[in-house]
Amino acid sequence: MPDADLRKQLNDMIRGYWTTQALFVAAELNIAGRLAGGPKTAAQLAAEAGAHGGALYRILRALASVGVFAEDADGRFALTPLAEALGSSGGAGYARMHGRELYETWGCLLDSARTGEPAFETAHGMPLFEYMTRYPARGALFSDAMFGHHGAETLPMIEAYDFTGFREVVDVGGADGSMLVTLLEQVDHLRGVLFELPPIAERARAKVEAAGLGSRLSVVAGSALEDVIPRGADAYILRHVVHDWNDENTVRFLANCRKAAGSKGRVLVVEFVIPTGNEPNFGKWLDLMMLCYGGKERTVDQYRALFEEAGLELTRVVPTRMPVSVIEGVAR
Repeated sequence: MPDADLRKQLNDMIRGYWTTQALFVAAELNIAGRLAGGPKTAAQLAAEAGAHGGALYRILRALASVGVFAEDADGRFALTPLAEALGSSGGAGYARMHGRELYETWGCLLDSARTGEPAFETAHGMPLFEYMTRYPARGALFSDAMFGHHGAETLPMIEAYDFTGFREVVDVGGADGSMLVTLLEQVDHLRGVLFELPPIAERARAKVEAAGLGSRLSVVAGSALEDVIPRGADAYILRHVVHDWNDENTVRFLANCRKAAGSKGRVLVVEFVIPTGNEPNFGKWLDLMMLCYGGKERTVDQYRALFEEAGLELTRVVPTRMPVSVIEGVAR
């Protein structure tokens, strides 16, 4: 029999979904937002949110026990730093996606293990991006969640990789353009193009225009699986794009970027690079999320092989102070 400490460690891992669902409820009911003006009782919060006071109290009490919210002696709940993070747009979106669509998807992980097919399609009857297009409100939430999760990588990427020698960069599949806006704000001579699927490009235009970068930033609609435009930019950035796709489609993405970049441009893939060995690495777990989507995280050797198939030479891998690296390629 395993000792008590090992059993507790295992049981805590098994029960991880308890926390996921409690955070989902708090995000879905906007509890953090409702506490922005000061502490409130669960009954007050329930009245505002259309919830059951007793049930909500029990959920908030449990979350307070792990540092999300804090209950005072009068039974009022207040924000904590974790609760403030949950209340941010990215944090709330991340919790709402993981508590619904992604929670339901992971419930079908066994199907992926048996068939190799994406669990998202089993759970929702269609591929991820078709679902996000068909349900635009959920698509916008997904984009918000991804920015909340990956937005902190942008400045470390700019610090690690020297963009100052470039004149124009194209962000391929850059969602709402947040990364590109930050890049152009940091490198003031750069011009940027957000290249996205038509429905996403349309949603991004308002945010791009609000950035106040004028002619330095534009939006172009299209599909990177078919072609990438404009041609002749200095760099084509694919951040957390190719990990969503199988090897065949990844090669198509890379080949189309290589064609657009020509002989002088660079293709920059920003992703986790999976290390060998048994050491803990978040990318190994994110790879299971990609298994559910139909994509994968990859090792440096796997990236090198895909680059070669797409007509690119992998020239270097630039680590950042975040878990992602910039994987650089040029035409062979």
